[in-house]
Amino acid sequence: MAPLRVGFIGLSTQGWASNITGPALLHPVLREKYDLVAISTTSEASAKASTEKYSKDVGHPVKAYYGDSSKIASDPDVDFVAVSVKVMYHKDVVLPVIEAKKDFFLEWPAGRSTEETKIIAEAARKQGVRSIIGLQGRYSAALVKVKELLASGVIGAVRSTNVLAHLGGGLWPPIVPVSDRYASVKANGATRLAIPIAHQLDQLTHVLGDFASLSATDAKLYPVATFVDDDRKPTGETAPSEIPDHFAISGFLKSGTLVNIFWRAGYKIGEETGRRQYVWGIDGEEGTIRLESNARLGALPTINEPDLYLNGKKVELEVPGSNILSIVNAWSEFADGGGSYATIDDAVKHHELLDAIELSASEGRRVTLS
Repeated sequence: MAPLRVGFIGLSTQGWASNITGPALLHPVLREKYDLVAISTTSEASAKASTEKYSKDVGHPVKAYYGDSSKIASDPDVDFVAVSVKVMYHKDVVLPVIEAKKDFFLEWPAGRSTEETKIIAEAARKQGVRSIIGLQGRYSAALVKVKELLASGVIGAVRSTNVLAHLGGGLWPPIVPVSDRYASVKANGATRLAIPIAHQLDQLTHVLGDFASLSATDAKLYPVATFVDDDRKPTGETAPSEIPDHFAISGFLKSGTLVNIFWRAGYKIGEETGRRQYVWGIDGEEGTIRLESNARLGALPTINEPDLYLNGKKVELEVPGSNILSIVNAWSEFADGGGSYATIDDAVKHHELLDAIELSASEGRRVTLS
């Protein structure tokens, strides 16, 4: 089968797409299934720089587009369009791609609200196009092993699960990089709840099933955002924080499993504090599974591969995972026509879950999910 010819919107020479998704697309496994043929960025200069770089990487000329996404979407030499832009632009960028009847990849959160994500999903259904969403954390090598262990019955029936996470650095208050200011604006849809917490919730529900009901509490224990430069030195600018820095979420999955999740942010990090960055425990009647990471961004499961423990003993994986390999595995299954990768319909479901969390926190009541 001929490789899918890829047009990539947002593949510049720096940023997430350049550092992670682009290298994944150049991995030998994906080189057999995908061929990068076109790139679109926001300006003629950046498009030219990107296509010069990637033309060398793929070994043939790559077309340059800039501006309106309909240009690259309408290219007859493009079969599949990848979109990796800031969340505020997801809907407007991907809709022309769908209108051109092209299958697409779209980074999570696939729209800055449930309404936007539903618009994208409805357009995809209408045009009959396939989608894959950037929730590649479900392809983490550790998580794949967790699924195998659960399926084997080694820990017995799962009765409860708990998550303890600390996000000591990143895009959100109390410390905000000036270059990522957009993420601290709630209306932009790139909040702490929408990005790292949602990524972890995708992993949790992927292996244990969906929520039946939940209760949530959130708090702004750090009400002021301090802006820093690229060296993380304060610029002198501050602003009121728009988003919570602590979340406590509890509830039941449809399986009857009890869930308890606690996310916090803003505390000092480092080995001297003894503070754990990320611990996810799954308790069965016969044993326990634990995922753990003390990396600075260990609570971001799409960036760091956690250590895996079964009944307190570390499980050594035959093939260590990485964020690039997670993308490779997800895209490989998509090219093959089937798999457990996330779709735009999964994105809608997750946005509805995030809405339920925010509703419960704001009204102080349990919310039942459909």
